[in-house]
Amino acid sequence: MDTIDSLFQQIVKDNAERPAVIENNRTLTFGELSELADRIAGTFPAEVRSVGIVMEHRAEMIAAILAVLKCGARYVPAEPSFPTGRIRYMMQEAAVDFILTERECADKLDGFALRLTDCEICGMEQADEIKTAGPAPDAPAYVLYTSGTTGRPKGVCVTNRNVCHYVRAFEHEFHARPGDVMLQYSVCSFDIFVEEVFASLLNGAAIAIPSEEDRADIRALMRFVDRHGVTMLSGFPYLLAEMNHLPAIPASLRLLISGGDVLRGVYVDRLLGQADVYNTYGPSETTVCASYYRCNGGTVLEDGTYPIGKAVRGSQIRILDADGNEAPDGETGEICIYGGGVSLGYIGDHAEENRAFVRTAADGAMYRSGDLGYLLPDGNIAFLHRKDSQVMIYGKRVEVSEVESRLYQCRSVQQAVVRAFTDEDGLSYMIAYVVPAEQDIKVSAVKQELAENLTAFMIPEFFVKMPFIPLNANGKPDTAKLPVVMKAGTF
Repeated sequence: MDTIDSLFQQIVKDNAERPAVIENNRTLTFGELSELADRIAGTFPAEVRSVGIVMEHRAEMIAAILAVLKCGARYVPAEPSFPTGRIRYMMQEAAVDFILTERECADKLDGFALRLTDCEICGMEQADEIKTAGPAPDAPAYVLYTSGTTGRPKGVCVTNRNVCHYVRAFEHEFHARPGDVMLQYSVCSFDIFVEEVFASLLNGAAIAIPSEEDRADIRALMRFVDRHGVTMLSGFPYLLAEMNHLPAIPASLRLLISGGDVLRGVYVDRLLGQADVYNTYGPSETTVCASYYRCNGGTVLEDGTYPIGKAVRGSQIRILDADGNEAPDGETGEICIYGGGVSLGYIGDHAEENRAFVRTAADGAMYRSGDLGYLLPDGNIAFLHRKDSQVMIYGKRVEVSEVESRLYQCRSVQQAVVRAFTDEDGLSYMIAYVVPAEQDIKVSAVKQELAENLTAFMIPEFFVKMPFIPLNANGKPDTAKLPVVMKAGTF
């Protein structure tokens, strides 16, 4: 039972008539979702290995993902709103056999084999025979692309067994079951989506997908939550902070999960009396969350943030020093994660970055996160910050070096340095320091070039025109001599 499809089929067998995917104007039961996935999978050729998913969020998208997994292939998701250059890079490196998409997205995918779910596939009345023996537990389930230190995105390859491990860990802590409804709010390329979809459906809970109008503002979103009886919500801390300002949240919500960035006490202080609130931690490389911390009855640290808690079921976390030894309690070290969530690593040519994955006979799989933290007296872990240039922008990981690399490729830029800073609330933002190749350089033109390959949150918020980049004695950019554009807090 360590494949996503086998767990799903068991849920379908026991809950065929229960709701699985809820939208404003329709609801698909588990049985109907399974039939739709079978219909899509039945159109695939034999020996499918890798399939792109570029679709709007709706039941057909969830069914398409399940269809790919049923055939023993891995899916490679991208939002239709992503820059064309970025989508092309992802799909080419992942060597997708074809891309499941919709007519309105087809223009961005020129040159790829396409299958249109809204006319070629979903209009079929019945499923053809599925041309596969099904996946193996250690077969790749998906590839999620994150920002890369080499100036290129890097794709994390996660197995069926990894996902099944997390499904069990989620159920053990949060007791997801039939009758629960999870809000599906995250983009498909972030690991919160994996939690929303698989940790819910494979435990018999439904997912509710809001429309763009429902997502327009926090009050509209909460009306959607109330209308469909959503009981669980997982998102970035900024979403919870918005909810924290409301007079009340829908009574149906029993569980609020924060992940993707540090959770500050002031973000959720009014929510603690209305639902169970959790702070979570875990890179995509370890299949969603590696640790949980229950904030209700918990303690905020001196810096105003919550601890990230203790390792999830089936995982272990150790704090290691520079020599690879366990750091004494209370001393800073690198957060290293062991156990069932550690993925296969990065696909493609990322040999240097794959060294973060260590596999030994004694400890099994381990991932060196690059994050620093320390062990608290009660056994919980406190998160500090990154070791390298990776930062979180609006809850999404960004390698500053990738942004800098792309900036250097802009026609009107001669030299460039990108640095990350924090605003009054402790949230990260980026400043680009640019030596122009042309005196009439326009920020709008530079941003437009960057947008061809970088998503919106990866484009620096501020640009500073420089006559030259100051260097230190080692010949590296002297950050201390770069002017800082100060930014006020949001919350």
